[in-house]
This record gives sequence, C-alpha cells and structure tokens, in this order.
Amino acid sequence: MKEISDIKESFIEDLGSVSTMAELEELRVRYTGKKGILTEKLKLLGKLPPLEKASFGKAINELKEFLQEGIASKKAYLKEKEIKDRQSTENIDVTLPGKFISPGRPHPVSKTLDEIITIFISMGFSVEEGPEVELDYYNFEALNIPKDHPARDMQDTFYIAEPHPKEMPEAFYLGGDVLLRTHTSPVQIRVMQREKPPLRFVAPGKVYRCDADISHTPMFHQIEGLMVDTDISFSHLKGVLEAFLHRFFGPDTPVRFRPSFFPFTEPSAEIDIGCIFCKGKGCSVCKGSGWIEVLGAGMVNPKVFEIVGYEPETYSGFAFGIGIERIAMLKYSISDIRLFFENDLRFLKQF
Repeated sequence: MKEISDIKESFIEDLGSVSTMAELEELRVRYTGKKGILTEKLKLLGKLPPLEKASFGKAINELKEFLQEGIASKKAYLKEKEIKDRQSTENIDVTLPGKFISPGRPHPVSKTLDEIITIFISMGFSVEEGPEVELDYYNFEALNIPKDHPARDMQDTFYIAEPHPKEMPEAFYLGGDVLLRTHTSPVQIRVMQREKPPLRFVAPGKVYRCDADISHTPMFHQIEGLMVDTDISFSHLKGVLEAFLHRFFGPDTPVRFRPSFFPFTEPSAEIDIGCIFCKGKGCSVCKGSGWIEVLGAGMVNPKVFEIVGYEPETYSGFAFGIGIERIAMLKYSISDIRLFFENDLRFLKQF
C-alpha cells in the first residue's frame, strides 16, 4: 500500500513538470502503458494471498482512476493554453463560429446526362468512352464521310497541328489529320473494331465545333448509342427511342419520326417531340409547328459495317445521337445555352 502511495506522489510531481502534449504522452505511457508502472503492479495481484487480494485490487483501481483523471485534466489544460497562445500570436478567435459554406449542387448538364445514362443502363445498355482528341479516320472516314464528302461542311471542325509521334501514344498515332472530335460517333467505330456483336452501349462525352450563339457553343456534350446484332430492325430503334423519350419527358409526350440524312446511317431519321411549351398549339420556341427536334438516328450504313469488318448480310443495327444541352434546355425551360457555361450562382442555385 505504501508503494501505491509513493506512485501517486511521484505521478503528481512528474505531472506538474509536464508542459507539452508530447511530454504528457510520455508520462501516460510510463505510468499506464502496456509496460507501465500500473501494469507491473497489476501483475502482483495474482501472487497475493486471497485475503489481501480484495484490498489491494481496490487500491489499484483507485490508483488507475487517479492517474487517468490527472492525465485527462492536464490534457484539457494544455489544449486550452495552446488556444490562448495561438490567439495572442495570430489574433484569431477560434471560439467564433465558422463561416457557412453552402454545399454544391450537380450542374444541370451533369444532372441531365446522368439521368439519360441511367435510363439507358436500365434498358440493358453499357457505357463506353473514347478520346476527345481524335483522328480524322475515326471521326469521318470510318463513318462513311471521306475527305471530299459534302457532309463535312455540316460540321465546322477544330483541326490540330500535326503532333510529333513522341507527343502521342504510338497506338494512337496512325497518321492523318488530328482534330477535336465533332461527335462521339468515333467511339462506336473503336468499339466495333475491338469487339464482335452483339453490342449495346451508349457513348457520352464532350464534342467540339466552331460555332457559338444562343443555341450553340464551341464545346458541348453528346451521348450516342449503338445496338448491333442479327435481325435488328427499324422497329427496334423506334421502340428504344420512344421508351427513352417517354421516360425522360413523360409518358404522354407525342413522338414522331421524320426522314433525314446522315452518311453513317441508312435509312436515317430525325425524332421530334410535341412542344413542351405550347403543348402542340404552336409558339415561338417550336416556330409554330408544335414539334421540337430532339435527336437524330438511323440504321447503321452497311458501308460502316464493312469498314469495321462486320458482315452486312449477317448483322444489322441502329445508332442515335442526342445533344445534352439541347435536351437540358427543353427539360428546364432554358432559353440561352450560354447560361450553362457562365457559372452564375443565381442560375446554378435553381438546380
């Protein structure tokens, strides 16, 4: 018992000389650690006669509480002292409440893209991605758009000065013009060259064209889809896209298909929905027609299948492309596409 009393006195003296957190931790380890003074005394408990165990055990527990309370009290004192010292040197009142930082919100373009991807994943589509800096071969030629094709005039392209081979991976540098992709259709070519049917995927991403006004920007987002298998028909295309549009805009949304032209699909179509602003009555947004174009689609041109090594007699498929900003503008009634890129908090907080 005298030894326990001596330990208390020694502890009080040592604790009084502690002035830093590091010294306090050393003191804690010396007295209550796995090989500390208290632990060594606990080992004696098993060697004592039964009549002495109870009183010794009680004394040991009281010593343990005394040591822990002393350490905790000193720790609180040192923390408070640290705060006061910092205030005196930095002139900062750390007891004041912090400034509230409002949480961020998903951008409306990101929200729209995520919703579209979720819908197509639920329909069995996977997601593929590809490079934004692309070769002319994948962006145009493999999609049945040779260099003299008039369809190239439909897309004002950003071309990049020919890089040195060391500046690009060898697998990418195949020669030919380098450009910023004008659509995400090159991903379809890359996947078809890499994999055999059946295929069913969407390819979201950024695309670039030399254009800028209230409805166009030099950089925007697209998501394109491809489905290839045996016996795929235009009715499959209609079923998939109608299902998507009804889930995205609502089950009562009118949908129509109009003949169109794209070099990489044949036959091709543009898909319209009933104007969501005037409900088909005619307004300035739909230019009095009651319809708004939302995407383009068609059956994959057999020439594209030949380029990627598929047998056109065996396989068929359809492809489609959707402009994300355009869809977002319709969904959220936004009149100027430039609002998406101005980072105006008054606009972004609405979402």
